[in-house]
Amino acid sequence: MGCESSKLMPCCSNSQVKASVLEVPDVEDEEKSELSHLPRFREFTFDQLKNATSGFAVENIVSEHGEKAPNVVYKGKLENQMRIAVKRFNRMAWPDVRQFLEEARSVGQLRNQRLANLLGCCCENDERLLVAEYMPNETLAKHLFHWETQPMKWAMRLRVVLHLAEALEYCTSKGRALYHDLNAYRILFDEDVNPRLSSFGLMKNSRDGKSYSTNLAFTPPEYLRTGRVTSESVIYSFGTLLLDLISGKHIPPSHALDLIRDRNLQMLTDSCLEQQLSDDDGTELVRLASRCLQYEPRERPNPKSLVAALTPLQKETEVPSHVLMGISHNASFSPLSPLGEACSRRDLTAIHEVLESISYKDDEGVANELSFQMWTDQMQETLNSKRKGDTAFHQKDFRAAIENYTQFVDGGTMVSPTVYARRSLSYLMGDMPQEALTDAMQAQIVSPVWHIASYLQSAALAALGMENEAQAALKDGATLEAKRNAPAGHK
Repeated sequence: MGCESSKLMPCCSNSQVKASVLEVPDVEDEEKSELSHLPRFREFTFDQLKNATSGFAVENIVSEHGEKAPNVVYKGKLENQMRIAVKRFNRMAWPDVRQFLEEARSVGQLRNQRLANLLGCCCENDERLLVAEYMPNETLAKHLFHWETQPMKWAMRLRVVLHLAEALEYCTSKGRALYHDLNAYRILFDEDVNPRLSSFGLMKNSRDGKSYSTNLAFTPPEYLRTGRVTSESVIYSFGTLLLDLISGKHIPPSHALDLIRDRNLQMLTDSCLEQQLSDDDGTELVRLASRCLQYEPRERPNPKSLVAALTPLQKETEVPSHVLMGISHNASFSPLSPLGEACSRRDLTAIHEVLESISYKDDEGVANELSFQMWTDQMQETLNSKRKGDTAFHQKDFRAAIENYTQFVDGGTMVSPTVYARRSLSYLMGDMPQEALTDAMQAQIVSPVWHIASYLQSAALAALGMENEAQAALKDGATLEAKRNAPAGHK
């Protein structure tokens, strides 16, 4: 996980297929420079993605990418701390290895700030997985239909459709004009709360399902006739999204068009937009939606004309998206627990006090299956190493603690997230932040929802000078701790 591509195991059993498909010329230089912080598309091994998602833990399942069972999306983290979204297909999907790799490689050549870009894939035995940038601020559907604190502002709704049109224009210019089941779940919000289009929908359809949802009221009429997705079908779906943003509801296009024909725009417009939406703005967007929803595909606009129509409508262009959405951006987390505060300050003495006080109570429930032979031959020696490590840790002899905890870990008869946490802090005390980070991540692999593992990752990342990643890990720890401490029924 996180190693260079030259070190990766081949992801396909058929190496000739892999070589012929994946040895494609790199994207053009200007595309490389467009998002220079992103790595090139690469192959991952199944074990790398398993480790990144803590063994595909249920706790790491996310709905942000709008995927439904049996295809599940997990959040994960590579060894270099890059956050990823991993889509794992059901075992019947993509039976053709070559098709899967060709599609993934083609989509993976795209690099654009309007996309949640595809970073890699894995094709190993029966497994088919895609890896994309992780978008931490949920979906358009969540913010538009299920908002909790405030409805989405009109200026933000205009920004969403412009960014979406720009994403479609970019994809079309790169020969990827088809998008499958474009809907409000496919639009995601990144760490700056800017809207992005999920790259998963750019993959050609396989056996994992239909190109459109089963709700026929929202399906392009030509798809109902032919069963084929065309670039014009994508524009029809764009029109349904315009209706979503105007109304704040998922209105069937036929009903919306009836309201438009009757000039009953007030019934169509979201009541939450009073005082924000001018008559001219509303009329222009409704006109654009009507054009996108034309029955004859050839009468619909193309993405370039959508961008041209939407650009002059933009409002509050200097205001950051996170401000428009009312979402805090890289804010400090308050209130933090004593451990969270200690990790945010890198107060190693305070962290030591907390780890001492909790002892091993969080190890309860961690599976340690041991044979009778292991008990008789190895257990006493292993437990002695742990006891010696605990004594050294208590006495703040961190070099001896590392030595003894390492003997315990290398014994291989038991796993203990607390031992990894204590050795991680011992490494930090010895100014070995990379080793500390590795142990904190191992603790999380053993216990995926353990907040202490995330907090220790934050302290190690800060020691490595990776401040943004440290803040993200601190936020993860605070979120996990809040869930842990929430009353029953509120988690």
